[in-house]
Amino acid sequence: MNHPPLPFSQACENNQAPIFAVLQQAFADRRHVLEIGSGTGQHSVYFAPRLPHLVWQTSDLADNHAGIRAWHAQHPAPNLRPPLLLDLAHSDWPQGEPGSGPFDAVFSSNTAHIVPWPLVQRLFALAGAHLPGGGVLALYGPFNYGGTYTSDSNRAFDAWLRQRDPHSGIRHFEDIVALAAQHGLALAHDHAMPANNRLLVFHRTAAPADPAVE
Repeated sequence: MNHPPLPFSQACENNQAPIFAVLQQAFADRRHVLEIGSGTGQHSVYFAPRLPHLVWQTSDLADNHAGIRAWHAQHPAPNLRPPLLLDLAHSDWPQGEPGSGPFDAVFSSNTAHIVPWPLVQRLFALAGAHLPGGGVLALYGPFNYGGTYTSDSNRAFDAWLRQRDPHSGIRHFEDIVALAAQHGLALAHDHAMPANNRLLVFHRTAAPADPAVE
């Protein structure tokens, strides 16, 4: 049987090994990870079998589910879960599957510069409200530092993003850290990654203060 071509991101292919090197430690004691914005699904099929101690739950907009499921079909893993519908503009915090317990970690790659800033704010609000004390949020992508670009390629990338969608663009590291702090998420590590990207790891400092956030 001929399968349709899988959706493919070269960036995912390039960055998955460096990201895994960080997640291997950051998620060492995690049990149930929610990936927000699973995209093509490539990250999930790479990370899940290499982190067999946890359940990896994918999620995204409905338009991307078929591609994610196609990757899962070709690269199955017992701890990999099919995508949940998660739209940061409208969706509530997902519950995951019965028996797995609440999500105690969140991973999101290349989302903060794509979605509008209010949706970045909602991602942190949801994670801060629903992650348990000690929960982990790992956010991958490019960031500006001190109000400036870290490379000419990031400057050009930001211009391309804003031309395509004025509400997108590379976010400022300081704004992200301040936003996280508003929701009880403290920066634990800022990892330099290839191609002028970063992997920011936040820890939930206490039990959620406002679980009523939808």
